[in-house]
Amino acid sequence: MSSTTGASAPNLSLNASTLELPEIQATILRPRPAPYFGTHVLLRVDDAQAGRDFLRRLTPHVDSAADWWMADNPWISVAITYAGLEALGLPKDSLQSFPEAFRVGMAARAKELRDEGVNHPKNWEIDFAKGQAHIGLSAFSDSENERRRILAMARQQLEGFSGVSVLLIQDFGAQPGDLNPLGYKDGIDQPPIEGSGVEPLPGQGRPIKAGEFILGYPGEAGVPLSMPQPEVLGRNGTYLGFRKYQTRVGAFNRFLRDNGSTEEERELLAAKLVGRWRSGAPLTLAPEVDNPALGADPRRNNDFNYANDPHGRQVPFGCHIRRMNPRDTELTRLTDVNIHRVIRRGTTYGPPYDPNDLSEVADTTPRGAIFLLISAKAMATLEFLQQEWINAGDFIGAGDERDPIIGLQEEGATFTIPKQPVRRRIHSIETFNVLRGGEYFFMPSLSALRWIGNLSETSSIEQREG
Repeated sequence: MSSTTGASAPNLSLNASTLELPEIQATILRPRPAPYFGTHVLLRVDDAQAGRDFLRRLTPHVDSAADWWMADNPWISVAITYAGLEALGLPKDSLQSFPEAFRVGMAARAKELRDEGVNHPKNWEIDFAKGQAHIGLSAFSDSENERRRILAMARQQLEGFSGVSVLLIQDFGAQPGDLNPLGYKDGIDQPPIEGSGVEPLPGQGRPIKAGEFILGYPGEAGVPLSMPQPEVLGRNGTYLGFRKYQTRVGAFNRFLRDNGSTEEERELLAAKLVGRWRSGAPLTLAPEVDNPALGADPRRNNDFNYANDPHGRQVPFGCHIRRMNPRDTELTRLTDVNIHRVIRRGTTYGPPYDPNDLSEVADTTPRGAIFLLISAKAMATLEFLQQEWINAGDFIGAGDERDPIIGLQEEGATFTIPKQPVRRRIHSIETFNVLRGGEYFFMPSLSALRWIGNLSETSSIEQREG
């Protein structure tokens, strides 16, 4: 059997599956393969009928989650912005049933997302800043040949539609060692989902209620979240936050050089910023030196908590992974961590990370990460994370310090490493990942895609005006 990550096969328990897997898009549950190759495509719909015809032709090629653990199978996913749903001619009642934050779009929520300064929408790539993106396609595969094949298939469905145009094509993946733009193994800690049919890996904790991630199922509060109407449109769908970052590799390498006199010191600092060594080995299990074998083992590399590190001397309170999943850390503000988890589908684009490149040119090279953040309440969750866990630190005892990897740093920002007898406070940490664009998408079920594709021109106009 194929594996989910190129390592050991998942612990299947399909009789425990309570989700309508053939209705759910594969990307919601299926992790990217290792290695991975793929393409993100953004489309604009200028003619509603052409857009619906395109979706109708494409939908049979969109993979469901029926065999979601088979990550080596290539697949394609489809998501639609609110502007896209309008452009496709959805009925007025259906459009109004979506949450306000989704309706206005990510750029309009810049204040709530703390997208300020260099991350403000006025500095985004033009296709995002003007909200032109209507449909997002993502193709994932485990080889370059398969990526080309499924992308060619998607292009065939687009042929002949003058009312649908391509805004952006962004290839991703194929980094040596499956590393992210700053040289770290990524995508390790994902939330287990109740009813998915797969037992959690060690360290993932108890399965989280499916309704936190997929509409139509009870969430952690015991009831389903409200969903778009009619039910065929909302059920088994979810929301997706799309965030494209450009990585300032030169600034990151200069920061390590300026704050570490040896390669060992620089690598330890890099591990302290994230909470893991570059290999993926967590500092809690390998506090002094890297352990690549541990980092490569999915049954061990996430099996830890912070019970033996209450002062953050192994894993700093303000590091990236402790912020994004505090686990059993005692927080200063009572928070149910499970309701703020998201499914992450991070992808890397551009040339590989070069630890020796200290140049300013490396700060402007088209290279970075695109994050797909999946949640049944993605807008509220992403805005909470941006406000409370990424661009602040009080919740975890890190004061006004921000996430050292994806936070928007102010001038003179610091990063604190607790240690005895005196903590180490590092000054002048910079913004290492600059936001270049983003949008909120709705990822419909397979039935919802068919429903949208089969809307008639007359009925959609009448319903919108009625």
